[in-house]
Amino acid sequence: MSEEKNLTSYSDSYKAAGVDVTAGYESVELMKKHVKRTVIPGVVSGIGGFGGLFAPDLTGMEEPVLVSGTDGVGTKLKIAMLLNKHDTIGIDAVAMCVNDVVCCGAKPLFFLDYIACGKNYPEKIAAIVAGVAEGCVQSGCALIGGETAEHPGMMPADDYDLAGFTVGVVDKKKIVDGSRLQAGDVLIGVRSSGVHSNGFSLVRKVFGIGEDDGKNKEIVNTYYDELGATLGEALLTPTRIYVKPLLAAMEKADIKAVSHITGGGFYENIPRMMKEGLTAKVEKAKVPVLPIFELIQKTGNIPERDMYNTFNMGVGLCVAVSKDTAQAAVEAFQAAGEEAVLLGEVVEGSEGVVLW
Repeated sequence: MSEEKNLTSYSDSYKAAGVDVTAGYESVELMKKHVKRTVIPGVVSGIGGFGGLFAPDLTGMEEPVLVSGTDGVGTKLKIAMLLNKHDTIGIDAVAMCVNDVVCCGAKPLFFLDYIACGKNYPEKIAAIVAGVAEGCVQSGCALIGGETAEHPGMMPADDYDLAGFTVGVVDKKKIVDGSRLQAGDVLIGVRSSGVHSNGFSLVRKVFGIGEDDGKNKEIVNTYYDELGATLGEALLTPTRIYVKPLLAAMEKADIKAVSHITGGGFYENIPRMMKEGLTAKVEKAKVPVLPIFELIQKTGNIPERDMYNTFNMGVGLCVAVSKDTAQAAVEAFQAAGEEAVLLGEVVEGSEGVVLW
């Protein structure tokens, strides 16, 4: 799209209806420097075209398989809006997608975002995209496009929603799908950074974050000694991105299955990586429960099972690995800057997951 067209494409009528196309152009200009950070070999086009172009390097792959994932950030956005801090929420959007596709061994290639807003404030949109770009840098993929849409009348002017999707690639013979799991394999938990991007409807109910923005701001700005931060700061901590550490661990150890612990916690996500006839036996005493989850449980008087059925509890990734390479896996995660702990083992059974 040429600069001349940007300057001449203007409609007083459309602006009167609530959509300012020039704000969209300004947003694109402001975000370009952030998008530039994510350029990797394979990027063919810049932002502004009708499609993002990417030429993947498939050298050495016998049978490349594309893997896609899409997700949003959910009502964690409410915390970002209350704190008026929008430069990290994009990391969450990327993390929720790339952490999913890497579970099968795929390396994310590129990412696209979608932002719907009541009103386009260019600086805010650029801040959101800055977070998306940071997430892409952390995961080694390129931000090759996206969309920002003004929705006046659909949502308040200051509100927005954020989602995205990624495409990755893996050689078919290297797909990690749990098919080789067997009793005796070891479960490893990789520590999370906090609540990540799931369960925020329950979090907001527990702390009374509702419709009164004045009261809401007081709640999120309350400091807790056990958190070493305000509630809002702790809740807004970006989702940990596990792409590079997990791919590195896959090179060092015999990783057979991986589960990204998102909405539904342990009880929903861990069984997804188990094959029929096998159960993940997790020792609760070994779960590195973070202070934010202890505060949520105590404040809301939430049963323990509900906690493990909603939140990651301090484990963002659960990995099943052969017993003889478990230590190598732990060391690989540690070398990549992650905290990894032994959680339990794979046993015979039909429960999917058992916490004891």
